[in-house]
Amino acid sequence: MDIQLAPVDFAVLIAYLAAVVAFGLWVGQGAKNLSDYLLGGRNLPWWAILGSIVATETSTVTFLSVPGIAYAEGGNLGFLQLALGYTIGRFIIVFVLLPLYFQGKIFSAYEILQTRFGQTTRKTASLLFLVTRNLGDGLRLYLTALVLREVIGLPLWLCIVVIGIATIIYTCIGGMKSVVWNDCVQFAAYILGGILAAWIVLQKLPNGWSEYISFAQEHQKLQLFDFQYDLTNPHYIWAGLIGGAFLTLGTHGTDQMMVQRYLCARNQRDAGWALILSGFTVALQFLLFLLIGIGLAAFYAGHPEITFAKNDRVFASFIVTQLPANVGIIGMVLAAVFSAAMSTLSSSLNSSASALVNDWFRANQSNNVDEDTKDNPSNMSLLRVTQWLTAIFGVLQIGIAIGVQEVESVVGSALAIAGFSAGLLLGVFLLGILVQQAGQTSALAGLLCGTIVLVIVRFVLPGKVWLGYEWQLLAWPWFPVVGSVTTFTVGTLISLIFPIARIQK
Repeated sequence: MDIQLAPVDFAVLIAYLAAVVAFGLWVGQGAKNLSDYLLGGRNLPWWAILGSIVATETSTVTFLSVPGIAYAEGGNLGFLQLALGYTIGRFIIVFVLLPLYFQGKIFSAYEILQTRFGQTTRKTASLLFLVTRNLGDGLRLYLTALVLREVIGLPLWLCIVVIGIATIIYTCIGGMKSVVWNDCVQFAAYILGGILAAWIVLQKLPNGWSEYISFAQEHQKLQLFDFQYDLTNPHYIWAGLIGGAFLTLGTHGTDQMMVQRYLCARNQRDAGWALILSGFTVALQFLLFLLIGIGLAAFYAGHPEITFAKNDRVFASFIVTQLPANVGIIGMVLAAVFSAAMSTLSSSLNSSASALVNDWFRANQSNNVDEDTKDNPSNMSLLRVTQWLTAIFGVLQIGIAIGVQEVESVVGSALAIAGFSAGLLLGVFLLGILVQQAGQTSALAGLLCGTIVLVIVRFVLPGKVWLGYEWQLLAWPWFPVVGSVTTFTVGTLISLIFPIARIQK
């Protein structure tokens, strides 16, 4: 695409970015200690945390790619099967893992692992989170900048810097309170943008809603469940239920970016309600994006001369070529696209700084500073360090985004690696909960073996003939299952050979 934004659309987009930064600075002002900065004073309402959870797990990739799933030939509503697994996983987290995080005033998900296995396991888990989170979100920033470059025409590096710097400013200064409240605004922005786009898609169809339904029925686009057994297909029922549940247990049960949100709640009950209701909200959100994709398929079926190299580019193309020009609508929908990106990036920066400070700096202190002592010099020093680290992680993600050259190969491989952490960390947490005799050796051995098995399954076996069988690439929802089961199984076996008493510190 070689499209230039009309002045009014450009003005809307710039005004939105400026408003997001200003709002973030306003709501985040006054943070005086680590609890204020990293956890919003542990006093945020459940509905704000709900909005933040949903916005955080919705990136630009999701916003643009999910419509492409339903648009594709043979595409339908099958992606919603994952949402069923997501909801199941959330219920398990609320009853099994959430109580662990509210036993004491902790800052990091991985503090639990130090109590159970020791400091080395805590730091290993934290490092795994830091590496995969920043690599994955740096690449998401790159993909978002690609959209901005195509519709504005600015150099790619400048697009990356603009989005990155805008996010860094309000995240660095305002802290978690700024992130959560901006997430709520951005959630509303991209949902409204999606609804607006869906309405315009319908208006573009000659016969409107009747044509939409007729096309969807004729091409089986409304099919929800697929019971055909295929481990290479991410959109069938068992991949959705089992893979989706395991993925959520890892991403929402052990990932610092999500656990940090629960710790912002006033109590465990509020955190539980926010998490469970977020599952139903995500399902409705996916449904909206999929319905947009069906509408796009119906629209472009009437324009066979228009083709796309990739299905996830269809929605972006529709936004900049089919939406009404010179009235600000394109700018509004693009603002929704960037809302999805900034909500994920801001959360990533804040949680990365939180993990590094609490799992590496504070973990080395014999007595952690009192989080509620606002005038404690050590506490204020850590607060300043955390703010600087937030900015540094932002620069790091900008550097990763700028450094990407071969997006087709790099993004697919790197995001697959980033998804590994969910299963590996889940396996370690389950080992600590279910296997009493497991010690640090068991945990580290499980993590190592889980990583090796995932690398083999993802990068070594596909396309190879081994034991008389040609191995295919396993569908991505199964990676957390493979990682967690391997980590847990190996850890359990090692614990039977080398049983070690619990380490309390």
